[in-house]
Amino acid sequence: MITNQETGTHVDEVAAGIYRICTPLDVIPGGFTFNSYLIADDEPLLFHTGYRKIFPITLEAIKKVMPVEKLRWIGGSHFEGDEYGALNDLLASAPEATPFGTEIGVLTSLNDFAARPARGFGDGEEFSIGSRRMKWLYTPHVPHGWDCGILFDLSTQTLLCGDLFTQAGANMPPVTESEILTASEGMRGMMDYYAHATSTSTILERLAGLSPAMLACQHGSAYRGDGAALLRELATTIESESAKLSQQPRAVTA
Repeated sequence: MITNQETGTHVDEVAAGIYRICTPLDVIPGGFTFNSYLIADDEPLLFHTGYRKIFPITLEAIKKVMPVEKLRWIGGSHFEGDEYGALNDLLASAPEATPFGTEIGVLTSLNDFAARPARGFGDGEEFSIGSRRMKWLYTPHVPHGWDCGILFDLSTQTLLCGDLFTQAGANMPPVTESEILTASEGMRGMMDYYAHATSTSTILERLAGLSPAMLACQHGSAYRGDGAALLRELATTIESESAKLSQQPRAVTA
């Protein structure tokens, strides 16, 4: 459903009760999509606020699904403009909503930035938003950010995976069943946004252990399929890359 003809913003239900709000922006050649995910339930949740400058567009899209004042949870993966930029505008529109993120994120950024106190979730913490339970996982530096975390909807097995599997392009289908690793690795090759932490493979394996049926990416299409296999393939790719780098001779200085 197109919600704004001028920007091309559209809303699509990618899993039961999970709506992808997508706005393409011309920030790189070929365009780039910015996705927020709205989860409808007794306590509706929005994951990623979008940039502050596109707040009116995001608000317009939310209103096509539900009254914005019904929002109860507003959060994101890590503290950047596309994750939290419009947070305070949304909090003003949804007076009963609580901002949330990782405990580290709340400590270092959110409680300073947000118009009202934020909820910091601990690693593995679960909470209910009505008929479904959500699980928060702390994923420091994966793909980047000390405060990085990921949200998992246990009822639909949807992993709201933030900047993992970022895909370039403006005209992306809401959902794809084609593998997205090739496209995301192409994006990483162009602009390497991974922190390459020592814990990356361990964290990716932990996410794979959830057996996600959908990877709800912040940039590009959501992937429906064997999310565990794709996460493990990403881990293998990164490990292989790291091994090659470690074998390169180091320069000797006098």
